[in-house]
Amino acid sequence: MADRHSAVPNPVLRQVRVDEFQMSRMEFAAAVCAAGEEMGEPVGCRSRLVAAWEDGEVGCPRGVYRRILTRMTGRSMAELGFRTGPAAAAAAYGPVRERDPMDRRSLLFDGAGVVLGIPVGTDQEAPRRIGAPQVRAVTRAVATLYETDHDHGSAAVRQEASQALHTAYQWLQSGTYSSRTETRLRSAAGALSIAAGWLSFDSGRPADAHSLYGEALAAARMADDAELEAHAFGCLSLLAKAQGRPREAVAAAQGAQTVARGLGSPRLLSLFHMREAGGWALMGDAGATDQAIVRAHHLYAKGPCDNDPSWLGFYAPGELAGLECLARADLGQHERAAAGAEQAVLLHGEAFARNRALYTADVAIQHAIRGRPEPEAAAEAAGRVLAFLPAVRSDRLLQALHNVAGALQRHHRVPAVADFIEEYRTTATGGGWA
Repeated sequence: MADRHSAVPNPVLRQVRVDEFQMSRMEFAAAVCAAGEEMGEPVGCRSRLVAAWEDGEVGCPRGVYRRILTRMTGRSMAELGFRTGPAAAAAAYGPVRERDPMDRRSLLFDGAGVVLGIPVGTDQEAPRRIGAPQVRAVTRAVATLYETDHDHGSAAVRQEASQALHTAYQWLQSGTYSSRTETRLRSAAGALSIAAGWLSFDSGRPADAHSLYGEALAAARMADDAELEAHAFGCLSLLAKAQGRPREAVAAAQGAQTVARGLGSPRLLSLFHMREAGGWALMGDAGATDQAIVRAHHLYAKGPCDNDPSWLGFYAPGELAGLECLARADLGQHERAAAGAEQAVLLHGEAFARNRALYTADVAIQHAIRGRPEPEAAAEAAGRVLAFLPAVRSDRLLQALHNVAGALQRHHRVPAVADFIEEYRTTATGGGWA
């Protein structure tokens, strides 16, 4: 993806679409999909991607689209007006989807394939023989994605995760491997699907996240991987709650618990009980919420163990407090929610910058909407959130700031609130990341 402020429009492609094909962007996208199907390379092209090509947001399409467009038009990328060569390669990471808030200055944008250890944005053929090196590469990529996401949010690596996942599935489809390697690679690819799904969720793409979590669940069952299956159910619970489907959130969390009971990890079970608490809270069932929270704390107190999965590292005491505060907020217990969010921020210390920013935003919103609002306290907390930008880039964080600013509008005569709103508007409209 090109920087939207330096994007160079592509009038050649637009002329081909309008004059030769006589199609709208939606019709052209459908034609691309149809051509891909005929070539045995199915794609999910949409009008938004065609617009990105024509507006110059994508300097050159990724390989599969280059092949399809050449087949459709009989022209090379240069003849279609696309930028070619090394400078354009970084722009070819994948299709643009609706509401792309990605910061074009993302720290991993250059050389992402080297950082993740998996070829991305390339058309390299799959190795003839797939073995331990490829499995290790996928596993390392998952760890790298989570580490970067915790510190900087999802925008920095979402596209790279998608391309790495494409490569992993290409290895599964085209490579030669033993049955043992197949099982390990399916599990690793499923874990990468969950990581990519999380990045999509954090970027405001719930439909993409749901699809990726579904892929992970399928991979878990094919590989007979109970840990991966439990993880996928837990993620589906989180997604269902975020989309306002509390019954589904509870059911998925309980499904995760059922699978996880035989894994010997109390803290993993604790997380899934907190997911269940979130669903009950959204339903307004305070009794069931409290019971789930008590079970979560009881299990957490058993401490870490060797059976804890590596990805569970984010579930530190600060996260336990933070998840409880979110449940309290959904129950309308705003004072307890604000206190819990403050505790979550303190317990996180200097780790997990994105989560600290989100819980700080929750402190602000709880002060703003409680029965007796404290606008100055809300503005102070919201000001602390702005300090995380632009190093942390997350659609959820930007939405949280938007919500805080909206809640504080009625207190705009309070000097501290007026200062925050002015700073927020200046940052959001002039920072290049909003």
